[in-house]
Amino acid sequence: MNHPFPVPIDYVEFTSPRLEETQAFMTDAFGWSFIDYGPDYRDLQQAGLGGGLERGPLRPPLVILRTEDLEGMLDRVTAAGATITKTIYAFPGGRRFEFTEPGGNGMAVWQPD
Repeated sequence: MNHPFPVPIDYVEFTSPRLEETQAFMTDAFGWSFIDYGPDYRDLQQAGLGGGLERGPLRPPLVILRTEDLEGMLDRVTAAGATITKTIYAFPGGRRFEFTEPGGNGMAVWQPD
């Protein structure tokens, strides 16, 4: 499939069942800071790439791409063979969907408001 432009990696989300301990580790080991968004989510700062830390069961990091055409990207990844795992949903600041690519990696695409 030919693309008019590359779609950049914009954000990486980590999960941890022990959110506060993971946050403290990342601060101490890497010098990253966080903005707290409630008891279960932290926005990662100073890591060279946008990111987040979410309280929840441990899973591989989720790579998130940014687009200005969310529905168009949903069509593109579906046509390329992705399995949609979460349909488009809104969150503070934008909308996104999640999918697995044919090899099994979880990914997401978001569009800012």
